[in-house]
Amino acid sequence: MSTDDRGTVTTGIARLHAMPALAGPGRFGLVTNHTGVLPDLRPAAPALLAAGAPLTALFGPEHGLHGTGQAGESETARTDPGTGLPVHDTYRCDGERLDKLLIDSGVDALVYDLQDIGTRCYTYVWTMFDLMVSAARTGIRFVVADRPNPLGGLVSEGPLLDPAWASFVGRAPVPVRHGLTCGELARYLNASAVPRAAGRAADLTVIEAIGWRRGLDAAATGLPWIAPSPNIPTPTTATVYPGTSLFEGTNLSEGRGTTQPFEIVGAPYLDARFAPALAELALPGVHFRDLRFVPAFHRHAGRQLRGVQLHITDRAVFAPVRTAVAMLAVLRRLYPDDFAWHTTDGGAEGTGHRHFVDLLWGSDRLRHTVDAGDDPLPLCDPPAPPAGWAGDDVLLYP
Repeated sequence: MSTDDRGTVTTGIARLHAMPALAGPGRFGLVTNHTGVLPDLRPAAPALLAAGAPLTALFGPEHGLHGTGQAGESETARTDPGTGLPVHDTYRCDGERLDKLLIDSGVDALVYDLQDIGTRCYTYVWTMFDLMVSAARTGIRFVVADRPNPLGGLVSEGPLLDPAWASFVGRAPVPVRHGLTCGELARYLNASAVPRAAGRAADLTVIEAIGWRRGLDAAATGLPWIAPSPNIPTPTTATVYPGTSLFEGTNLSEGRGTTQPFEIVGAPYLDARFAPALAELALPGVHFRDLRFVPAFHRHAGRQLRGVQLHITDRAVFAPVRTAVAMLAVLRRLYPDDFAWHTTDGGAEGTGHRHFVDLLWGSDRLRHTVDAGDDPLPLCDPPAPPAGWAGDDVLLYP
């Protein structure tokens, strides 16, 4: 991509910094973490205070305000040393407990500024949803300071979530790869799922990102890339994550504990057959390299594993969800006695708990289709327009 093709994007939080009145009247709390920076990399919270914004509290998601927590963790600090503001941990907090947290914080509005990566199972958007529901119940205004979708926002993949499989990796009917910005997703949820959960819609405002258009991925926006969580270090990781996150629901390592999480997958039982079998599929935009690696932590820590690295050759045609689903089918076919699905308690299948891949996929159809030896790729098709997904009343960007 040439320099002329790059965008010049002003994020929602940069616009709020220039004009604090965009948040509306009264005191507001900022839902943020280490990704909440201005385009010149200044942290947004102290910059907003210096600009005279009535910011009185900070709210952190999974991984914490500073992004130091691993998956399933947050942080314990209750005061931000850089601003002196109180820090409220929202991770695993919802319902009446979250309502009380918002009321006790004394804010009149919440401003949400977190970098999403365009995938339903990434928990930041469900922190947004839970806070929107509580804001609707408690009469607190909700403002989304929007940012670009780093995958470009042109494509969605995978089915809408079945509400019977709702969890913190998917609260509402959204595709696996959703193709929206957080502001657009907030508009969709506020017209559908929030009223069902709260009895009313939230008082929602979206501060749009200026200069972004669909097709501009993370590298094309001109904005700095900050790893939004410990295991999404690069834009390439974000590109593969909508698909390879499904391996968290299997007994393979998804590369956590290495320098290339989600770009590599492996297991003790894989062998020389795996990479050639994947190459035979001729999946668009990706090559598979046979490799060995040893995770320093997480699944199979300290063991030498064999697997593959996904090398993206053409982002425009690479379909991460279809790619990963095809990989799962090959695994079941080549290694029927070794490949297994993990359950939500971390154990192997058959322990009586829900399979984690079902929560990631949004139903049990993928697991049953792969286990039956049937072709799972038709399951990856995006929802049809009659499903009510992302009409013109949701989209904000051309």
